[in-house]
Amino acid sequence: MRIKQISVFSKNLALTRPYRIAYKTVHSVENVFLLITLENGIIGIGAANPSKEVVGETPLQTLENCQSEYFQSLLGKDIRNFRHIIHGISTRFPTCPGTQAIWDIALHDAFAKYLKLPVVEIYGRHIKSLPTSVTIGIMGVEETLDLAKEYKGMGFNILKVKTGQAVDVDIERVRKIHEKFNDVVIRVDANQGYSRQDLLQFTAAIEGHDVELIEQPVPVGKEQELVGLGQQICKTLVADESVKTSVDAIHYAHSPHLFGIYNIKLMKCGGLLGAFEIATIAKAARIDLFWGCNDESVVSITAALHAAFACPHTKYIDLDGSFDLADDLVKGGFILNQGKLSIGSKPGFGLELD
Repeated sequence: MRIKQISVFSKNLALTRPYRIAYKTVHSVENVFLLITLENGIIGIGAANPSKEVVGETPLQTLENCQSEYFQSLLGKDIRNFRHIIHGISTRFPTCPGTQAIWDIALHDAFAKYLKLPVVEIYGRHIKSLPTSVTIGIMGVEETLDLAKEYKGMGFNILKVKTGQAVDVDIERVRKIHEKFNDVVIRVDANQGYSRQDLLQFTAAIEGHDVELIEQPVPVGKEQELVGLGQQICKTLVADESVKTSVDAIHYAHSPHLFGIYNIKLMKCGGLLGAFEIATIAKAARIDLFWGCNDESVVSITAALHAAFACPHTKYIDLDGSFDLADDLVKGGFILNQGKLSIGSKPGFGLELD
C-alpha cells in the first residue's frame, strides 16, 4: 500500500491558560500537522511542536523541511517500509527532531491503520493505564493553591510544580500544597533553574513533603554539579533537557547515576523509534522512564502514550500538554478518566480529523 498524497501545514493553537516557566511566558503554541494519504484512503496523522530552546528547531523549520523536495520523493513509497522511511528521514535531517517526529508519528499511524491495530499492539502493550501529572506554572503561593484545588476537583492527584526562579518561594509553594492537600503527590520541574546549592537547599527543606521527583534541576552542561550528591537524591532526579537522544542516554547510564529517571519526549528524540532507543538503554541501566511533552496536539500526546505503554519500565507520565488547548485538529486519541490516561482499541492512534 503506497503513499498517494502528502499535506503539511501549521496551526496556531491558543492556550486557555497562559503560564510561566523559568525562562518565558507561554500564551499560544504553533503546531505543525502532517497528513499522509494512502492509495486505499487511509490517512496517517502526524503533529510536531519542537522547542527551539531545547533542540534548536522551530515549528517553522519543521514546516519548511516538510515542504522540501525530499519529502515529495516519498510519494509512491510502500507504507510497509515505514521504518526504512523513518531511518532515511533521520539521516537526511539528523539535527531536526521535530521533522523526524512528525513523520515518525504519521507513518506509524498510517501503518497501524493499514494493519487495523493500535500502534501500541505492534510493539506489545505492557501497561493499560497510568495517572498523569498536571502542571502548575510559576506563580504566587495563593495562585498555586487555587489551581491545585481546581485540579484536585477535576480528579488529578499528581501535581507538577514549575520552579527555578526563587528557591525560597519554591519551597513555600511546595510546603503549602502539602499542608492543604496532603493526599496529593508533588513533582517539581526546575527547568534548569537551580545551582547545586539551590538544589541542596530545596531538597533539605521539602523532605517529608511527598515530592516524588525533581526534573532537570541544573542547566545543561552543568550536570557535573550533581556528582557527590548521593543516590538518595540522584535517584529522584529526572534528566530532561540533558537527555535528548540515545547518545545522551548512554552518557548518563554509567553508575553511579546522576539521574535515576529519563524524561522521554518525542519532540526531543524524533518520534517513537528514537524513544525506544532511549528506553532500551534505560532498561539495561535500570533507569526509570518518565514520558513528557511540550504544549502539543492530541496527535503527538497520544503517540507518546502508545510508546510509553509499550515499555515495561515506564513509571511516570506527564502527558498533559493538550489539556489547555483551546482547539485542535483531531478528536479521539487517549482516554482521560479521573486523572488517568489510557488507550482505546481503535487502529493507529485512534485519531480522526475534527
